[in-house]
Amino acid sequence: MTVDRIVHLVAGLMVLLSIVLAHFSNPAWLWLAVIVGVNLAQSGVTGFCPLAFMLKKSGVREGSCCS
Repeated sequence: MTVDRIVHLVAGLMVLLSIVLAHFSNPAWLWLAVIVGVNLAQSGVTGFCPLAFMLKKSGVREGSCCS
């Protein structure tokens, strides 16, 4: 897997996890989805994604899954 695919996968899973936890546990878990959304928007504007940075540093190969 490439950095791009892992970032998309983790972001999607975090949003889904947030919704499930908010439904079954506490609505405050929706803040997790808000944080993920803000991070996605920030990375779209600035080009910096903390998870992608860490994955690249750990040796995961870069790729372009959306081209």
